[in-house]
Amino acid sequence: MSVILRRIRWMIAGLNKGTPGTPKRLHSADVQPVPLLPLSQQQQLQLLKSYYESKSEHRKPKQPMLEAVHEISIYIHRFHNLDLFQQGWYQIKITMRWEDGDYGLLGTPSRVIQYEAPDLGSEDVYGVWRIDDTDHSFSTQPFRIKYARQDILLSMMVSFNLSLSKYEGPPTSAVILKFELFYAPILENGISLQASLDACPAAVHEFRLPSKALLGLHSYCPVHFDAFHAVLVDVSVHISLLKGGVYTSSQKVPSDSRVDEDNNSEDYDQAKQEMLVKAFSGARDILFEELQKISKAINQSIDFTDFTSKFDDEQGSKFPPSADTDLMNDKASAEVPSKIPNGFKKLNDGVFQSQSKDDLRQLYHSLGNQVLYLWSLFMRFHRTHKALIMDFLREQWAIDRRAEWSIWMVHSKVEMPHQYISSDIDSSSYHGSSGRAPVMRKTTEDPAQTAAMRAELHRRSIAQMRINSRSIQDMHIFGDPSRIPIVIVERVVNAPLRSTSGNSYFIHREPKDAKSLLAGTNSKGTKKIPGISPCQNGRVLKIVVFVHGFQGHHLDLRLVRNQWLLIDPKIEFLMSEVNEEKTAGDFREMGLRLAQEVTSFIKKKMDKASRSGNLKSIKLSFVGHSIGNIILRTALTESIMEPYLRFLHTYVSVSGPHLGYLYSSNSLFNSGLWLLKKLKGTPCIHQLTFTDDPDLRNTFLYKLCKQKTLENFRNIVLLSSPQDGYVPYHSARIEMCQASSGDNSKKGKVFLEMLNDCLDQIRAPSSEHRVFMRCDVNFDTTLQGRNLNTIIGRAAHIEFLESDTFAKFIMWSFPELFT
Repeated sequence: MSVILRRIRWMIAGLNKGTPGTPKRLHSADVQPVPLLPLSQQQQLQLLKSYYESKSEHRKPKQPMLEAVHEISIYIHRFHNLDLFQQGWYQIKITMRWEDGDYGLLGTPSRVIQYEAPDLGSEDVYGVWRIDDTDHSFSTQPFRIKYARQDILLSMMVSFNLSLSKYEGPPTSAVILKFELFYAPILENGISLQASLDACPAAVHEFRLPSKALLGLHSYCPVHFDAFHAVLVDVSVHISLLKGGVYTSSQKVPSDSRVDEDNNSEDYDQAKQEMLVKAFSGARDILFEELQKISKAINQSIDFTDFTSKFDDEQGSKFPPSADTDLMNDKASAEVPSKIPNGFKKLNDGVFQSQSKDDLRQLYHSLGNQVLYLWSLFMRFHRTHKALIMDFLREQWAIDRRAEWSIWMVHSKVEMPHQYISSDIDSSSYHGSSGRAPVMRKTTEDPAQTAAMRAELHRRSIAQMRINSRSIQDMHIFGDPSRIPIVIVERVVNAPLRSTSGNSYFIHREPKDAKSLLAGTNSKGTKKIPGISPCQNGRVLKIVVFVHGFQGHHLDLRLVRNQWLLIDPKIEFLMSEVNEEKTAGDFREMGLRLAQEVTSFIKKKMDKASRSGNLKSIKLSFVGHSIGNIILRTALTESIMEPYLRFLHTYVSVSGPHLGYLYSSNSLFNSGLWLLKKLKGTPCIHQLTFTDDPDLRNTFLYKLCKQKTLENFRNIVLLSSPQDGYVPYHSARIEMCQASSGDNSKKGKVFLEMLNDCLDQIRAPSSEHRVFMRCDVNFDTTLQGRNLNTIIGRAAHIEFLESDTFAKFIMWSFPELFT
C-alpha cells in the first residue's frame, strides 16, 4: 500500500509542476518525491479511492462474459494387432490441439474413467496410465504384444477440455486429434521401459474434428497408424459443448473514445454471447437426438422423466429446438416444451436475440444445465452399454465412409459386348450401351491415356473442392486429398452367352443344364466333400488365398489382406509361400504346387471347423498380384481343385496379365523381357510372350484361356492402372486392345479368340448373380519425380503393394463382395 501512496503523491507533485490545465507526461526525472508524512487510515482510503477512480476513467465498464468448453471424450476399447512386425512393449499417447493455432491452447485431460480394471497380474500389461502436464497428453499403460491377431482390452475413457474463454461464440477452427504409437523392446522393464517408450513415436495417426462436429458428435474412429504398424485400435469419440462459467472482461479504450464506438463494442460482445447461447441450444438438441437414436438402435431405453421434470419450469427448457433438429417426432421429446420464452424473438436466420442481459445469462445457465444433465446421462448410459454402442457406431461408420470416400471414386455402368467378331473394333463397342453388333471401325484413342486424363480432371476438381462435412476426417486421406488415388469403377452389366458357332448372340439352355451349371458340376458329377453338412444352421468357412507375383514375397499382399480382415475378421487366410524364389519356372509347375498348398490348407481348416460344430459350406476367394493371377488360374485347372470349384466366391485380380504380352507398347519393358528370355531362359516369360511354341494356338496362355478358370466365381474384380507399364492395360482389364483392332493376321485372331473365351466364362450362368467390375486405379506418382521406376511403369505396379488406400475405397464401398 505504501508503494501506491508514494505513486499518488508523485502524480500530485508532477501535475503541480505542469502548466495549469495541461496534463504533463510523467517521467521519473521530472518528479520530485514528496516526503511520506503520517496519514490517518481515512486519508489513506481516500487517496486509494481517488487513484482507482482516475484509472477507471480510461476503461470501459466491466461486462459479464459467458464461457464454454468443448469436452471431447475418447473411449479406447481394445488394441488389436493386425500386422506388427516386432514383438515388444507398446503404448498409445493422445494429444489434442486447435488446427489453426489461433487459440493458443491445447486440449487438457480433465478426467479418466477405467471401465474395467486391467489384470495387474498379467504379464501383458505393465504400470498404469498417466497424464503429462508439460504437453497435456494422456498415455495408456504399456502393454506387451507377443503374437498376431492379439487383443489387448483397454476399456478406458479419457476426456479432454478445450476452453473458449478467449472466444465467446462457437469456434470456426477444427481440432486435430493425434494418436502416437510408442515402442520399446521386449527386454526392457521398469524405469528403462518408460524411458525407452518416451524416446520417439514409432507411428502417428491424426484425425480432424471439423468445427461442425464440436457442438455434438458420437462416432466410431478406428486408428490404424501406417502400413508398417498395421493395427486396429477400436476408438469412439464423443463431443459436447459444456458450460464453463461467467467472468468479467474490460477492455482499455482511448480516453477520448466516442460513445458510439463503445456501443458498437458492447453490441459486438452481445452478439458473440448470443451466438454462444444459440450454440448451447444446438448442442442440447444434438445430444438429445443422439441419445434417442443410440438407445433405439441398441434396443435399450433411456428414461427422460427426470430431465423433463427438472427443467420443465426453467426458461431454457422452453427454448425451441434448432432448425436442423426435429425432436418433436419422438414421443419422449414431445415432453420437452417448445414455447419461446418472453424477451426473445426468433429471427429469419434462426438466431435468438435477447432484449435483456439478465435474460441472456439466465438462458445461458438454463441451457448449460440441460446439456450437462444430458451429457452425464449419456456417460452413465455408455458405461452400461459400451459394447452395444461401439457395435452400432462401427456399423454407422462403415455406412458413412461409403458415401464419404465416393469423392475419390467415379462409378459407371457398361454393357458387356455379346461377341467380338472382328479385329476392326472401336472401343465404343465395348463401352456402349445398346447391345447392337460392334461397329466396324478402327480405334484412334489409347484407352490408358483416356483413363488417365479422366482421372486427372477428377483430381483437379477435388483440389478445388471445399470439403465441409461434419464427420471425423482421417488425415491419411484428408491431409492432402489431391494426392489420393482416383478409382474409376466400371460395373459391367452381363450380356447373354453367345453361341459356340458364332452365328448367334443368344443361346437357350434347358433347365436341367442350367441347374448343372448352377451347381458347378460336370456331366460326371463332383465328389461330395466329407465334413460339409447341408444343415441351415451350420458355419460357413471363409478362406482367402493370396498369391504373389514375379520374384515376390508371400507378404506382398498383406495390406489388402489387412483391409479384408477389418471387414470380416472371421476369414481364414493363406499367404501362399510354395512358389517363393520359384516364379521363373513353368506356370504348370507353379500352378500344381499352389493347388496342393490350397487343398491342404482347406482340409486343415475344414477339420478344425468340423470339430467345433457343423460346417455348412465354404467360401473360397483368391487375390493375385501380377503373374500370381496366372498361377492361381492354372491351379484351378488341376484335378485336385475340382471338388472345391463350386465354392469359389470372390476373385480379385491386381494388375494381372490375363491376355499375356501379345500387344505390349512399353518398349523398355519389352527389352527387359527379351533379356530375361535370352540370358536366363525363364519359361514363364516365354509363356507370357507366346514364344513357348511356334504355333500360337499351342501356347500355354492360349490354352489356359480355354479352361473354365473364371466361370465359377460369384464376384470378379479386375484392378488395373494406366500408369502401370509392367502389365498391358488391356490385358489386366480383359478387354479389346487398340493395337489388335487393325490386325487381321493370325496374331490378331488368336488374341480375339482368347478375349472371347475369357469373357464367355464371365458371361456364363452361376449359382448367384455375378458381379463383374473393372476398377481403374490412378495413382499420383508426381511426388516420386521422373526416374527409371516411373518411366518404365514399375512405380505404379509396386504401388499396388505399398498402398492400401485404393483397397480401402473398393472394399468398404462393396463390402458384400468380401464378406
